[in-house]
Amino acid sequence: MQSEELPYVMAAAFTAAPSLREMMEDYGPDVWNYAFFLTRSREMADDISQEVFLKAYRSIGKYRGESSLKTWLLTITRNTSFSARRNSFWKRFAPLGDHQTQQTASAEHEAMGNAYTNRIWELIMSLPDKHREVLVLDLHHGFSIAETAKLLGIAEGTVKSRLSRARDKIRVAIKEENL
Repeated sequence: MQSEELPYVMAAAFTAAPSLREMMEDYGPDVWNYAFFLTRSREMADDISQEVFLKAYRSIGKYRGESSLKTWLLTITRNTSFSARRNSFWKRFAPLGDHQTQQTASAEHEAMGNAYTNRIWELIMSLPDKHREVLVLDLHHGFSIAETAKLLGIAEGTVKSRLSRARDKIRVAIKEENL
């Protein structure tokens, strides 16, 4: 841990509010720029930046000082960005019952969107059981890898590989059908 970072860590561990503000002022631009680089979205970068500092605030006691504070924050940013990108991509395929739009779409646009969503779910349901199961637990129920592994009684690595294969099969099918 670098000496100039020690006050942030100590203050955050014991008093929180002032050090969090200072940490956000000093590292906020770096966190936001990295989040923007990873997501290419200003809105996502804003949300991710806020989430990163909340995660850092909650976990500051776990910071071991093995890397600089900036490196630690950017690692949190990377993980949060990848999670947000994955979730935003797959949430487009939410079941119709869970689908809510912020704007009222035209009837034609809504019908086309419903047809697209229905076709994606048909593709998901056509997957082999072991792939479909992990994908549905991830997409529909929001289970983590660990939760899915525990629920299915399989290794986390097995869940990861099945999830990856399921996503790959869906991507290929989407591309083949020009969806």
